[in-house]
Formats: sequence, structure tokens, C-alpha cells
Amino acid sequence: MGKGKRREARERAVQFLFQYDLNPPEDLEEALREFWETQRLAALAEKGGPTWGQPVELPPPTAEEIEIREFAEPLIRGTLAHRDEIDAKIRQYALNWDLHRMAVVDRNVMRLAIYEMLYREDIPPVVSINEAVDIAKKYSTPESGKFVNGILDRIKNDLMRPARTVT
Repeated sequence: MGKGKRREARERAVQFLFQYDLNPPEDLEEALREFWETQRLAALAEKGGPTWGQPVELPPPTAEEIEIREFAEPLIRGTLAHRDEIDAKIRQYALNWDLHRMAVVDRNVMRLAIYEMLYREDIPPVVSINEAVDIAKKYSTPESGKFVNGILDRIKNDLMRPARTVT
């Protein structure tokens, strides 16, 4: 999978985590199914213009959509499975910041990156940090990139694995 597709997958993962953070669903499987369907409907609407309330028949997912989902979904599930531990790391390194007073986008961008840094040895930590900083800049405030980078860099320095290579 190319770099651009992984970025898109991470952006989708952050979008789901954001949504989950603000409105936790009762059924994760159903929420994921609805999320991916909504993503496909939005992409289809972009290509074909308005349907004026007509039902839309979704074509089968493209190879690209499948590839993005296959990279994003384990990130989403892993981040949610380890969220308490990840939030404890954020609290440990975000001095003088209450987790729930952070921008929701920033909090979820960091959760995803920390999950990758702690549990995805196939992704170098510096890649996780660079991706997180870029996503924070794109979807949050102008200062978010610096904020996210500062916390993630401190966490990276305490990791027991190389920052630039896959183990």
C-alpha cells in the first residue's frame, strides 16, 4: 500500500475515533459498518453530484477502498482496545493538560499514533509521529501540530525500540 493510501486510511481512522469519542456506539461492528458505508456514499456523491433524495445503489467497494479499510480498521480496533492505557500515556506526558480539555481531534490523533508506536512494530515511530502531526495540522488548529509533536516525541524517547526502523 502506498504512502498516500496509508495517510488516507489514518485520516479515516481518526474520523472514526473522533466520532466514537463524542458518541460511543453500543455496537462497534454496526458503527464500523455504517461508517464505511457513509464514507462510500460520500465519495460516490462527490463523483456523481446530487441525487435529490433518491436512493443510491452502492457498487461493490473498489480495490482502493478495500485497501484503505484493511489498513484503517485494525488501527481503529487496536486503538479502542488499548484506549485506557493510551490515555494514561497521554496524561503522563501532557503536563498540565486535562485529557478531556484537549481538542477532540488532537486527542484522537495522538491515540492513534501512540497505538502505532506501542503495538505496531511494522510501523517506525517517526512515521507515526509525522503522520499524526500532518493530520493534526489538517484537521485541527494551527498550533495542534506542535502540541501533538511535543507529546508524541516525549513518548518516542521512552520507547524500547528503534524510532526509525521496523523491528
